[in-house]
Parts: sequence; C-alpha cells; structure tokens
Amino acid sequence: MAELIAFFSRGDENYVNGMIKTLEVGNTEVAADFIQEITGADLFQIQPMQAYSKDYNECIEQAQADQKRNARPELKCYPESFDRYDTIYLGYPNYWGTMPMAVFTFLEHFDFNGKVIRPFCTHEGSGMGSSVRDIKKLCPNAEVKAGMAIHGGSVKRARKDIEKWIEAGRK
Repeated sequence: MAELIAFFSRGDENYVNGMIKTLEVGNTEVAADFIQEITGADLFQIQPMQAYSKDYNECIEQAQADQKRNARPELKCYPESFDRYDTIYLGYPNYWGTMPMAVFTFLEHFDFNGKVIRPFCTHEGSGMGSSVRDIKKLCPNAEVKAGMAIHGGSVKRARKDIEKWIEAGRK
C-alpha cells in the first residue's frame, strides 16, 4: 500500500499571524515534510508552470484572478506513476475558501477511483473552507477522509497534532 503526499506550497512573502513575512519554505511544505517523516510516503510538490509573484499582494491578485475565471494552470510536471498509490495526502493553503487552482488541475489529471484522499490545509483563520466538498466533487469515486486544518503561523509546532490526525485516519 503506497502513499503519496501531493502538496502545493508557496514561500516568499506570506500573510502570517496578521503580518506579511518572508518564508524560505511555505507553511504547507512544512506540514508535508512532517507527514513524510511520519509516514515515509513519497513527496510530490504541485507547481504551476507560471509561478505566482514573490510579492504577497501581487500573488493574491494573481491567485484570485485564477479563481474568478476558474482557471486550470498548467503544471510543471506530474508524478511518474500514480496507479500504485492507494492513499494521497493532499496539501494546500486555503485560498479564498478553497484550494489554489493548481490543485484543481492536479485532481482533474488523475483517476482517483478507489483511492483514499487525506486533505490537509494551512490557513490563517479560515480553516478548510469548502475545499473538502470541492475535492469530493472533483473525485466522486475516491474516499475523502476527514481533513486537517493547520494554522499556518503555528505549523512548525503542529507535528504532534499531525501525528494524531495520521493515526486517526488509519483506523
């Protein structure tokens, strides 16, 4: 039973704990790394061909424009083999109540029939939003387990909570 951690994350300028901070590693990537350490699952970063701006305000304008037009940005690459994975940990930051549009592109690229999706989301107060409902709509033949919302500003202290979430989802 192979597991994959597929995640979208963005470093650079981010909104964290009420202020703009420059992050060397995005919050969702920090969570994905914890999951990889705990599970040993393969790691895959979802990256759009055209990266968002490093400037926070420009980034949110670009990402919001993508969402308003329901864009499906082209991705740099996809996992070489997807069929062998039974469980996919799917990570993303909450962008206006759901996932970044690049995650929609990723989900629409594969057949998730019979797979388990374990969503995890970083946020600054908006939790999972409608992302779990959106995943279920895009992947109706997958089993979408309870997601985990992680406050981005405290992601580096979330390892124990992530361990509990992983364990609970395996029962």
